[in-house]
Amino acid sequence: MDYQGYVHVYTGNGKGKTTAALGLLLRASGAGMTVFLGQFLKRGVYSEHAALALLPGVTVETFGGERGVGTPPTEQDSVLARRGLERLRDVVSSGNWGAVIADEIFVAVHLGLLAETDVLYLLEVRHTSTELVLTGRYAFPKILERADLVTEMKELRHYFSRGVPARKGIEK
Repeated sequence: MDYQGYVHVYTGNGKGKTTAALGLLLRASGAGMTVFLGQFLKRGVYSEHAALALLPGVTVETFGGERGVGTPPTEQDSVLARRGLERLRDVVSSGNWGAVIADEIFVAVHLGLLAETDVLYLLEVRHTSTELVLTGRYAFPKILERADLVTEMKELRHYFSRGVPARKGIEK
Protein backbone atom coordinates (compact mmCIF):
# COMPACT_ATOMS: atom_id res chain seq x y z
CA MET A 1 0.00 0.00 0.00
CA ASP A 2 1.31 3.44 -0.94
CA TYR A 3 1.54 6.14 1.70
CA GLN A 4 -0.98 8.94 1.14
CA GLY A 5 0.42 12.43 1.71
CA TYR A 6 -1.75 15.45 2.52
CA VAL A 7 -1.55 19.22 2.22
CA HIS A 8 -1.27 21.27 5.41
CA VAL A 9 -1.68 25.04 5.76
CA TYR A 10 -0.45 26.87 8.87
CA THR A 11 -1.50 30.52 8.67
CA GLY A 12 -2.78 33.47 10.69
CA ASN A 13 -1.36 36.40 12.61
CA GLY A 14 -0.33 34.43 15.67
CA LYS A 15 3.11 33.08 16.51
CA GLY A 16 3.79 29.42 15.82
CA LYS A 17 3.37 28.67 12.11
CA THR A 18 7.01 27.84 11.44
CA THR A 19 7.28 26.24 14.87
CA ALA A 20 4.40 23.89 14.04
CA ALA A 21 6.03 22.99 10.72
CA LEU A 22 9.33 22.30 12.49
CA GLY A 23 7.49 20.05 14.94
CA LEU A 24 6.14 18.02 12.03
CA LEU A 25 9.65 17.94 10.53
CA LEU A 26 11.05 16.58 13.81
CA ARG A 27 8.41 13.87 13.99
CA ALA A 28 8.89 12.91 10.32
CA SER A 29 12.67 12.72 10.69
CA GLY A 30 12.28 10.57 13.79
CA ALA A 31 10.08 8.21 11.80
CA GLY A 32 12.78 7.83 9.14
CA MET A 33 11.19 10.09 6.52
CA THR A 34 13.19 12.41 4.29
CA VAL A 35 12.22 16.05 4.79
CA PHE A 36 12.88 19.16 2.70
CA LEU A 37 12.49 22.57 4.33
CA GLY A 38 12.47 25.52 1.93
CA GLN A 39 12.32 28.89 3.68
CA PHE A 40 11.16 31.87 1.64
CA LEU A 41 12.25 35.43 2.51
CA LYS A 42 14.88 34.08 4.88
CA ARG A 43 18.61 33.96 4.35
CA GLY A 44 21.61 32.85 6.29
CA VAL A 45 21.51 30.60 9.31
CA TYR A 46 18.78 30.61 11.95
CA SER A 47 18.98 28.94 15.34
CA GLU A 48 16.91 25.97 14.18
CA HIS A 49 19.42 25.21 11.43
CA ALA A 50 22.03 24.03 13.96
CA ALA A 51 19.62 21.44 15.34
CA LEU A 52 18.22 20.48 11.93
CA ALA A 53 21.73 19.69 10.68
CA LEU A 54 21.86 16.91 13.29
CA LEU A 55 18.67 15.23 12.10
CA PRO A 56 18.88 12.39 9.58
CA GLY A 57 17.18 12.87 6.24
CA VAL A 58 16.59 16.63 6.62
CA THR A 59 17.62 19.17 3.98
CA VAL A 60 17.22 22.93 4.54
CA GLU A 61 17.47 25.64 1.88
CA THR A 62 16.72 29.36 2.22
CA PHE A 63 15.36 31.58 -0.55
CA GLY A 64 15.71 35.13 0.75
CA GLY A 65 17.74 38.22 0.00
CA GLU A 66 18.98 41.15 2.03
CA ARG A 67 15.53 42.72 2.53
CA GLY A 68 14.69 43.52 6.13
CA VAL A 69 11.30 42.95 7.74
CA GLY A 70 8.93 45.78 6.83
CA THR A 71 10.92 46.99 3.81
CA PRO A 72 9.77 46.61 0.21
CA PRO A 73 10.92 43.53 -1.68
CA THR A 74 13.88 43.89 -4.01
CA GLU A 75 14.63 42.41 -7.41
CA GLN A 76 16.96 39.98 -5.61
CA ASP A 77 14.03 38.84 -3.44
CA SER A 78 12.01 38.20 -6.58
CA VAL A 79 14.77 36.19 -8.25
CA LEU A 80 15.39 34.12 -5.11
CA ALA A 81 11.68 33.45 -4.57
CA ARG A 82 11.32 32.24 -8.18
CA ARG A 83 14.39 30.04 -7.74
CA GLY A 84 12.89 28.66 -4.53
CA LEU A 85 9.61 27.93 -6.28
CA GLU A 86 11.41 26.04 -9.07
CA ARG A 87 13.32 24.03 -6.47
CA LEU A 88 10.09 23.22 -4.63
CA ARG A 89 8.42 22.08 -7.85
CA ASP A 90 11.24 19.60 -8.43
CA VAL A 91 11.28 18.40 -4.82
CA VAL A 92 7.53 18.03 -4.33
CA SER A 93 7.01 16.16 -7.58
CA SER A 94 9.96 13.78 -7.29
CA GLY A 95 8.51 11.26 -4.86
CA ASN A 96 11.87 11.26 -3.04
CA TRP A 97 10.68 13.26 -0.03
CA GLY A 98 8.27 12.15 2.67
CA ALA A 99 7.54 15.73 3.71
CA VAL A 100 8.16 19.09 2.06
CA ILE A 101 7.75 22.36 3.94
CA ALA A 102 7.38 25.69 2.12
CA ASP A 103 7.94 28.11 4.99
CA GLU A 104 6.62 31.67 4.56
CA ILE A 105 5.40 30.96 1.03
CA PHE A 106 2.17 32.89 1.62
CA VAL A 107 4.11 36.01 2.59
CA ALA A 108 6.05 35.69 -0.69
CA VAL A 109 2.68 35.68 -2.50
CA HIS A 110 1.41 38.61 -0.42
CA LEU A 111 4.51 40.64 -1.37
CA GLY A 112 4.00 39.86 -5.07
CA LEU A 113 7.12 37.71 -5.38
CA LEU A 114 5.05 34.65 -6.33
CA ALA A 115 1.52 34.24 -7.67
CA GLU A 116 -1.31 32.28 -6.07
CA THR A 117 -1.28 30.06 -9.16
CA ASP A 118 2.37 29.19 -8.43
CA VAL A 119 1.41 27.80 -5.04
CA LEU A 120 -1.65 25.99 -6.39
CA TYR A 121 0.52 24.38 -9.05
CA LEU A 122 2.61 22.78 -6.29
CA LEU A 123 -0.54 20.89 -5.29
CA GLU A 124 -1.01 19.73 -8.88
CA VAL A 125 2.52 18.33 -9.24
CA ARG A 126 2.85 17.01 -5.68
CA HIS A 127 3.66 13.31 -5.57
CA THR A 128 0.76 11.53 -3.87
CA SER A 129 3.03 10.15 -1.14
CA THR A 130 4.49 13.58 -0.24
CA GLU A 131 3.18 15.50 2.75
CA LEU A 132 3.21 19.19 1.78
CA VAL A 133 3.21 21.88 4.47
CA LEU A 134 2.69 25.54 3.50
CA THR A 135 3.17 28.30 6.08
CA GLY A 136 2.83 32.04 6.48
CA ARG A 137 0.39 34.82 7.09
CA TYR A 138 -2.03 35.70 4.31
CA ALA A 139 -3.05 32.25 3.06
CA PHE A 140 -5.46 32.92 0.21
CA PRO A 141 -9.00 31.49 -0.14
CA LYS A 142 -8.29 29.00 -2.95
CA ILE A 143 -5.50 27.32 -0.99
CA LEU A 144 -7.71 27.15 2.10
CA GLU A 145 -10.34 25.35 0.00
CA ARG A 146 -7.86 22.86 -1.45
CA ALA A 147 -5.77 22.00 1.62
CA ASP A 148 -6.53 18.87 3.62
CA LEU A 149 -5.61 20.48 6.95
CA VAL A 150 -5.83 24.18 7.80
CA THR A 151 -4.66 25.64 11.09
CA GLU A 152 -5.00 29.34 11.84
CA MET A 153 -2.73 30.78 14.52
CA LYS A 154 -4.59 33.61 16.23
CA GLU A 155 -2.72 36.21 18.23
CA LEU A 156 -4.35 37.08 21.53
CA ARG A 157 -1.29 38.79 23.02
CA HIS A 158 2.34 39.15 21.95
CA TYR A 159 5.26 40.79 23.68
CA PHE A 160 6.40 42.28 20.35
CA SER A 161 3.68 44.89 20.88
CA ARG A 162 5.56 45.95 24.03
CA GLY A 163 8.72 46.47 21.99
CA VAL A 164 10.43 43.14 22.71
CA PRO A 165 12.59 42.29 19.68
CA ALA A 166 12.94 38.80 18.18
CA ARG A 167 15.12 36.73 20.48
CA LYS A 168 17.71 34.14 19.47
CA GLY A 169 16.48 30.65 20.22
CA ILE A 170 12.84 31.75 20.57
CA GLU A 171 11.85 33.72 17.43
CA LYS A 172 15.02 33.48 15.36
